[in-house]
Formats: sequence, structure tokens, C-alpha cells
Amino acid sequence: MTRSILHADMDAFYASVEQRDRPELRGKPVVVGGSPEGRGVVAAASYEARTFGVHSAMPMSRALRLCPEAVRVSPRFDRYAEVSRQVMAIFRSVTPLVEPLSLDEAFLDITHQVAAIGGATEAAQHVKAEVRRVTALNVSIGGGVNKTIAKVASDAGKPDGLLIVPAGEERAFLAPMPVRRLWGVGPKAEDILASVGVQTIGELAEADAGQLTRVLGSRGTMLRDMARGIDERPVEPVHERKSIGAETTFAHDLPDSDVLRAELRRVSDEVARRLEEKGLAATTVTLKLRYANFHTITRRTTRAEPVTSASELDRVAQSLLDIVVTPGDRFRLVGVSCSQLRQSLETPQLPLWPRAGG
Repeated sequence: MTRSILHADMDAFYASVEQRDRPELRGKPVVVGGSPEGRGVVAAASYEARTFGVHSAMPMSRALRLCPEAVRVSPRFDRYAEVSRQVMAIFRSVTPLVEPLSLDEAFLDITHQVAAIGGATEAAQHVKAEVRRVTALNVSIGGGVNKTIAKVASDAGKPDGLLIVPAGEERAFLAPMPVRRLWGVGPKAEDILASVGVQTIGELAEADAGQLTRVLGSRGTMLRDMARGIDERPVEPVHERKSIGAETTFAHDLPDSDVLRAELRRVSDEVARRLEEKGLAATTVTLKLRYANFHTITRRTTRAEPVTSASELDRVAQSLLDIVVTPGDRFRLVGVSCSQLRQSLETPQLPLWPRAGG
């Protein structure tokens, strides 16, 4: 049976939620992210802002220089997660085989539903209409026989796109596109491929396998298969969560002080909240520290009994900081993560943190 895979990707998700919730922002260039006075970066940019060259992961200070009239909005991740749950519920109403990649995108395997729905295009149209009806937001959808084709097609159709690549036309669809369009080809791999005369996906599909292996290692063969429209990866609806963490970058470098310790406590509280929400406990705790010179270290400890509370997690994180900190140290980032996760055996109690609407 020929597979039918969709890739659904919300358009400028965080920025679009802000424009929807605040009508005065509609039609304006909106950037979501941290303060330019610190080290804030762009988490999302509306399409109005993108016309000025603004994009995600760009320093906020640079984004506002490119687009001085942009409206900066601090991110509201709880709100985005709430809307994401609505969107994912729509996806799962079509097929149980939904693989979320982030809050705003997912793969859907509709192989066994496509005949009853009437075709991949009809399925995608239904999803787009439902997302629009429920959330008033747009989603771009690409489709094809595998994940690679679906992902490239959704990117090619943005914004508010719908592009289904018929079975058998994968190589012709991919061939003229730059290699950067393939998932897994970043700037470094793009430069390496260009150095051996490969700039388009079509050229990658015809490249010598041995040469690709020499310059890209084992990844070279995988990328050539993708360029040929070959991708057997399944849509995996359930992922084992390997770690839960949080971190914060400071506006100014901090020495070991009450302020640093309070920031570490706040990060630990956030991680503990996420563990509680998922009913998880952890036996391994990792502290991440980035110094003022950008040198980054991690220190971890594994306990016989799992960490189950915010105060306990904070004590472990603070003790790890005690081990490494020396006079004169200054830090620009602190993070905490928990791994070796297991279901918590704690009796459910009243939540330590207020819930939305509570």
C-alpha cells in the first residue's frame, strides 16, 4: 500500500496567536521574543516582519534595527501550548498516527483514512478548515508518500499553503530545489556539498555515494536517498520523553550571589512544575552553566530515590552549583534538566502552582 503522509505546520504560530488575541496587532510587523536590552532573541516573526529580513533565532536588537516599526511582544508559552492542544486534537480526529515535532507542527499518517476521506488533498482541506474554524489561524500542509516529501511540500507552500506531491513525482518535485530545503541540511552541510559541486537536490540525487560518504560521513547516503525521494521513516505517534529541563539567559553576567541563586531556584521550580504536570519523577539532575566567556559546562548527579518536589530539585541544583563555583566566576546562563524519568508514585496533591483559569 502506498503511504500517504501529511506535514502540517502552523504559519508564524506565536506571532499569529498574538495577532489573533490582540486585534490592534493585525497587519503589523510583530516579533515575539526577549528584550533587546538584554540578549533576547526572536522566537517568531509575523509575515509582515519577515519582509524586512527578520527571522526566528535572530538577536532581537538586530531584528528591531531591520524593522524599527516592529512591535515586540514577550512570549506567552502557556497560551501557545493551549492553542497547540486544540490543533493537535484536530489532527488526531483525522488519524491516531500523529507525530508532533513541536507546538506548531506535526506529521500525520493518513494511509488508512485517505480512501474514506476521498484523497490526500481532501484530507488536508478538511484539516485546514477545522484549524481555521476552531482557532482562527492558518496551517500550511504538504503531503506525499513519505516524511521528506511532506515536509518539503509544506515549506514550499507557505503561507496558508496546500501542496500534495503525487506518488511517482517525488524526484521531479525535489530536483530543482536547493539542497538546503532537505531536512538535516544546515549551513555547514550546504557549504560542504557546494564544495563538491552539489547545490540542488537533483545534483545530490545523482552524486557519487562514495564521495558523499567521504565529505559527510554516514549521513551522506541518507541525504542522497532523501534527494531521490526515498524515506522509510514511520510516523511515530509516541516518543519516550528522555529529559525535561529549562534554562534562562541573563541580561547581564551574574556572579555567585543571591540573585544568581534565586534565578537557579526559579528555573528549578519551572522544571519541577513540568515534571508534576506530566506525573513524572527523575533520578538524574543536570546543572548547566555558561560563563561570561561563553564556556559551557554541565554537572550531574544520579540519586537512588527520584526527585519529586520543587524544593528537593532546588537543593540538588544548588549543591551542584556549590561544587563548581569559584570566586570571580560570572555567568550568563543557568539551566536545570531532569532525566532517567519514571512515573511518579506520589499520591496526587493540590498543585503547587496556580493553573490557568484557577
